[in-house]
Amino acid sequence: MDKNQGYSILKVIMLENGRGFALGENPREAQPFVTWACYDDEHGVRQYEWGHYGSDRAVLEQDLTDRVREYQQFYKVEIDHIEASGLYRYYSTQRPVDVGTFPKPSRNAPDEIVNYDLRIPVEDGAFQAWGHLTYTKPLTERQVSDYELRPARDNPHLLGKRQSIADRLKEGQRLAVEQRVKSGPGKDAPDREDR
Repeated sequence: MDKNQGYSILKVIMLENGRGFALGENPREAQPFVTWACYDDEHGVRQYEWGHYGSDRAVLEQDLTDRVREYQQFYKVEIDHIEASGLYRYYSTQRPVDVGTFPKPSRNAPDEIVNYDLRIPVEDGAFQAWGHLTYTKPLTERQVSDYELRPARDNPHLLGKRQSIADRLKEGQRLAVEQRVKSGPGKDAPDREDR
């Protein structure tokens, strides 16, 4: 995560209009906690402004929530995503995590990389994975697809997009058909000369 004025950024809530609010901590300061309004400038560098400082973390966490809520009510915008260390988990389903097998977007390198001893069931047995990575910010759908990753169902950006069991089954069937089409006809498929 970022640092600003010596404070480590613990959490950022970004809104759909590109504005957001951050919570920071610096234990060496008399007021070790702060919330800031923030935005990413034209170069993608996070800018912080309008700090509220204090010594009680719980009070500043509530201040963060209040600032987001008030801004949402005034500007009629929704939360786009939340950023916090290790908040977004992605499973490597096709291979152990190694060099070149996972995305490393600028300003969003993985916080954690974990390889399992073997491929194991994850997400209550929904699928198997060789390991997982955690990120501060969500990956794009393209990054997830390009590296054959699967997001954890509890990732904050997916909570509003949960699928029903029937929808997940349909999605699984669709992916299975796509895989068969990509791999070509199987042993059970009749050859043209057999018809």
